[in-house]
Amino acid sequence: MNNEIGPFQRARLIEALEKEEKWDVIVVGGGATGLGVALDSVSRGYKTLVLEQADFAKGTSSRSTKLVHGGVRYLAQGNIGLVREALRERGLLLKNAPHLVKNQSFVIPNYRWWGGVFYTFGLKIYDLLAGSLSLGSSVFIRKGETLKRIPTVKKDGLRGGVLYHDGQFDDSRMAVNLAQTCIEHGAVVLNYAEVNSLLKKNGHIDGVVATDKETGKVYNLKGEAVVNATGIFVDNILRMEKPDSQDLVRPSQGVHLVLNRSFLPGEDAVMIPKTDDGRVLFAVPWHNKVVIGTTDTPLDEHSLEPRALEEEIVFILNTSGRYLSKKPRREDVLSVFAGLRPLAATQGDSGKTKEISRSHKILVSEAGLITITGGKWTTFRKMGEDTIKKAISLGRLPDRDSKSETLSIHGAKPGPDFNDPLYVYGSDREKVLALIEDNPELGQKLDDALEYRKAEVIWAARHEMARTVEDVLARRTRALFLDARAAVRMAGETARLMAEELGYDEQWQKEQVQAFEEVAENYII
Repeated sequence: MNNEIGPFQRARLIEALEKEEKWDVIVVGGGATGLGVALDSVSRGYKTLVLEQADFAKGTSSRSTKLVHGGVRYLAQGNIGLVREALRERGLLLKNAPHLVKNQSFVIPNYRWWGGVFYTFGLKIYDLLAGSLSLGSSVFIRKGETLKRIPTVKKDGLRGGVLYHDGQFDDSRMAVNLAQTCIEHGAVVLNYAEVNSLLKKNGHIDGVVATDKETGKVYNLKGEAVVNATGIFVDNILRMEKPDSQDLVRPSQGVHLVLNRSFLPGEDAVMIPKTDDGRVLFAVPWHNKVVIGTTDTPLDEHSLEPRALEEEIVFILNTSGRYLSKKPRREDVLSVFAGLRPLAATQGDSGKTKEISRSHKILVSEAGLITITGGKWTTFRKMGEDTIKKAISLGRLPDRDSKSETLSIHGAKPGPDFNDPLYVYGSDREKVLALIEDNPELGQKLDDALEYRKAEVIWAARHEMARTVEDVLARRTRALFLDARAAVRMAGETARLMAEELGYDEQWQKEQVQAFEEVAENYII
């Protein structure tokens, strides 16, 4: 058992929580939106608390297409403002978290005589909107160059392609590093801390009641500003104030399949600009695998563990099979993951979720609860900045300048070697290697199918606030998302290493393995 009390140890964070009499900002939700609010809040010097009911990025924020992008589809819809904002944030994120965000080249294969001119012109506008933060010029490429870059693309009828650039990242690793950044700047950021109700004084919300889910201890926490940043769960928090409040969020499910690199062996990603449901389809290299998605399925209910529907799996297999010479089959799928988009529905919604705005909205209730809805990973920082601006305008906080635009994210290290499996640790990489140097056994792989080492389990539990086997295998490493069957094989050893590090017994290990296997069933087809 490790007795070190470092800055990210739960005991230290709980101690800091109990010492503070009143917070400036209490953020409910530890996904992309909540961490963006906390980052901007703490950058201004406000006393900031984040409470997450499960693990950081457990929901939607770990289940994206792994892109930091302006949104080519939104450009086609004429949403210039959203695209410009997202492209600017993309450029800032590449500077602030270069260990997690990289410049990714994309090819749009062209099978129509007008396609090359049409998409090249559109993407030139995309480049112009990015301005000085552009990642590279969009150009038309001939058939031969297209096949060289995407050797598995369907050759019949191919006329050429359009090459453009966007950002690619690791979403849940970003969330963990954001949580660490906030803590390093003085915030208290807790996972497995569930908000049960809101506190009111003179009709005004001035705090929350929360439970530490590990100990069962209940806390009454006071705050000048309470922010509801819970993604698909925003309506649950709103009903704590007003039980009959109408739903603000329209959940839409997006599903992705993960295949081995033989389906897309080059370094370029593929973007199909229009599928049968009007969305785009991406095939993106990621951690030496290929992520293909996504779908757009309206749902009436939401959960922390959504399941891919059979028709969504079939849709992705069939659609990708039309454009790849090597057609993926069910048995080729290493993992399938589903995420729910917290879409903020517009008035007069047509019912088509692809037409629902991806812009974010900030709402203030009668009792003063600040709710942020909509948005996407790329714009998380700007969403946070706008939310804190709103709290200032309401007189809850003294006016201070935001510094989140230039705030380096924990682990930031320029020029990482993206072929090194440990690149995601950035400046922490040498410390992970030091664990192996001290104990060579920790250099062993958890499973031969993936590159993850035993040292990464220790690091996750000791320095990255991982509390469960799922935290480690789904979000600190990405094993569950890359190869679900391999992740199941890793569960026993991961539980043993965590129990040794955190001081748990064999019963805890058994319960953890069983719980993880139940979750992993959702990722296997």
